[in-house]
Amino acid sequence: MERADEDDFHAYVSGRLERWRRTAYLLCQDWHTADDLVSITVTKLFRNWRKVRTADNRDAYAQRVLSRTWLDESRRASRREWTQSEPVEVGWSVPDRIVDRESLARLLKALGPKQRAVLVLRFYLDYSVEETADILRISAGTVKSQSARGLETLRAAAVSPGN
Repeated sequence: MERADEDDFHAYVSGRLERWRRTAYLLCQDWHTADDLVSITVTKLFRNWRKVRTADNRDAYAQRVLSRTWLDESRRASRREWTQSEPVEVGWSVPDRIVDRESLARLLKALGPKQRAVLVLRFYLDYSVEETADILRISAGTVKSQSARGLETLRAAAVSPGN
């Protein structure tokens, strides 16, 4: 890669890392995994920078890479979640805002990877149905049905006891 391309790459990536990290967290619900997803995404973008820099919409291209990386990683057996049998006791109270954030995270975690990806792209990143379909390489109808099912699941889980 030539120096000018490398500088262009670094300028592009440095301005977007935090947004990608927050998006990755919404997808996977774990900061360490989110960092891994962003690292993999940046590596893929670097390897294909000549193609990326000439893309009509670099941000959509990068979002596609991040979303596809998440979906690929979520299918791997080695990434399955392990839980403790006993909850950890804490000696301090948690502010309501954090509890609400944790409730939302718990609700999102209940969704399948594809539904979660669709909802994050549509409602957190504010992509259109068509843009979301293009990023995830699925049909617009699938985006609509996954959105509807995901939102219905979130609504049902939000009103159930314990949430």
